[in-house]
Amino acid sequence: MDWITSGVGHAEWSSRIANHDAKERAAQEMAGRLHDGDVVGVGSGSTSYLTLRALVNRSRAKGWQFSAITASLEMEIACHELNVVTSSLLQRRPDWSFDGADEIDLERNMIKGRGGAMVREKLIMASSLDRFVVIDESKRVDRLGSNVAVPLEVIPEAFNLVRSQLEGTFQVHSSLLRRSDAKDGPVVTERGNLIVDVHFVEVNEDLDSKVNSLPGVVGSGLFFGFHPTIISA
Repeated sequence: MDWITSGVGHAEWSSRIANHDAKERAAQEMAGRLHDGDVVGVGSGSTSYLTLRALVNRSRAKGWQFSAITASLEMEIACHELNVVTSSLLQRRPDWSFDGADEIDLERNMIKGRGGAMVREKLIMASSLDRFVVIDESKRVDRLGSNVAVPLEVIPEAFNLVRSQLEGTFQVHSSLLRRSDAKDGPVVTERGNLIVDVHFVEVNEDLDSKVNSLPGVVGSGLFFGFHPTIISA
């Protein structure tokens, strides 16, 4: 017997979508890249949600099938509500993937992770044969770290150790535990970890490997060297 899912969310986004019309146009452009039988890596956030819906509409109109590998539980639930077959990186490799970004520089390096799913997002992007990122002009910067912090996913018992290592090894303006707006206490990732938002004095490619080598750090929101195709919203 299948689960009754009428109360899960009706495939609607959980909040008002800023810049909706521009994001919808970008979603339609992304949907035009779909082919029958594609395995698509689905990022997180409102733009990815709109793109997923556009993919569903195109596949239904064409009588096609596609499957999705999602970067977050929220997108996995949306796929279920929209009757999209989901898979995993253990089973399939994405033909292409799409996502958003919090910042992107002139060389298409990015900071991601405001939604807390940067580890799965990075795995999907690294696995994809083609990569697309949908952004608006507000996300373009000359230097990463200009407007947003670098998120680190951290094992809970390593929180104090990681902060101590950050402040003792790197030049940082601040390192703050991300607090939740929807519940008391910190944000907890889908893997049960914490997120530390770090404002580094300087963000460069070496920083990514250095912070990832710290005991207790699961992954960072620094995305260097992926060179995605940019779709402007």
